[in-house]
Amino acid sequence: MTAGASLEPKRLRVAVLNRQFSATGGGAERYSIALVEHLAARHDIHVFAQHIDHSWPGVSYHKVAQPLKRPRWLNQLWYATATWWATRKGFDVVHSHENSWHGQVQTVHVLPVKYNLLHGLRGMQLAMRWLKIITSPRLLVYLALERSRFSLRGSRVIVLPSKTLMPQMLEAYPACAPAIEVITPGVDKVWGQATPLQKVEARRQLGLPEADFCILFVGNDYRKKGLSTLIQALQQLPGQCFVAVVGNPAHVPVFQSQVKSKGLAQRVFFLGSISDVVPAYQAADVLAHPTHEDTFAMVVLEAMAHGLPVVASGERYCGIAALLTHEANAMVLEDPLDVQGLSTALARLQQQPDLYRHLSDGALHFARQHQWTTLALQQENSYRRVAQRAQSQTGSCKPNL
Repeated sequence: MTAGASLEPKRLRVAVLNRQFSATGGGAERYSIALVEHLAARHDIHVFAQHIDHSWPGVSYHKVAQPLKRPRWLNQLWYATATWWATRKGFDVVHSHENSWHGQVQTVHVLPVKYNLLHGLRGMQLAMRWLKIITSPRLLVYLALERSRFSLRGSRVIVLPSKTLMPQMLEAYPACAPAIEVITPGVDKVWGQATPLQKVEARRQLGLPEADFCILFVGNDYRKKGLSTLIQALQQLPGQCFVAVVGNPAHVPVFQSQVKSKGLAQRVFFLGSISDVVPAYQAADVLAHPTHEDTFAMVVLEAMAHGLPVVASGERYCGIAALLTHEANAMVLEDPLDVQGLSTALARLQQQPDLYRHLSDGALHFARQHQWTTLALQQENSYRRVAQRAQSQTGSCKPNL
């Protein structure tokens, strides 16, 4: 071995746990996929998932059985057990994006179950909630998995996608504070604004009107991401404004009924799940994201990378908003239920070209500062630290807990 070769960093053998490994999933899935794609050339990446719709050079995929789809809590327990058994030996790092007790790196994509169940409760309300918990196998399993997940065993690192999740994590599991790191999501590239020809072609491809003002909505949980508020806001906007909805079509029938009842059937287009969202961003004029709960909101960053002005909920509801500046690189909506505020922001973007260009430029500048080429290296550094700690603690390879 040459002297130069001896200085090359070690390739790590990394197991990635994510039940749904598909680009049509939510932000957690796209976060996980992006990391895998950016680190696969430098490390031996093994993905363990129950649903796999992805292929990348150098990545090994392991299909995890799913004997039962329902109840979900039982499948979660099964998945945690099966992946623990499969990855307990032979890996330098196990990186879990799921509620599981094993994995030195745990990335948290949603509010803790414990926080959701107990936050703000006192006295009799708290006692009644605990009674509900101890009589529910589902809640007991979720809480037991989560408690183990956030325990400080070995060299564990707990990764948050934004600082806005920190207060909820520390309220639910204060002891995990020393293990917490923040690694925000990124984008693969900064596409820039679509040309007029690209916009027309994208709209033709998606079956959208070619000439009107397109408001894009992207999200798998239409309710949680605020589609009802957007539909109500659309009623107050000029007739040449329309909404394109991208995401899981399971809720489409309910929202189609809402759209029809408001006389908006010709102005709301449900596109369903699409594996490549780039044409949707190219077709759009703005992105509206009045979400009720997002630990980060990757769709906002992705839209900004295409030069789209965005209207997003404030940081209490949307993690990325803590990094944004109102009317500098985004329009920040403090209350996601504020129909008038949302419609006003969208109307200004439609009617004020100078504001539109200003926010488009600000969005592109922001996206350039949040690219995976840099952020993936932060995750790699985390991998190396936990691998080195584990080796120093044992002096040899040990089972991954």
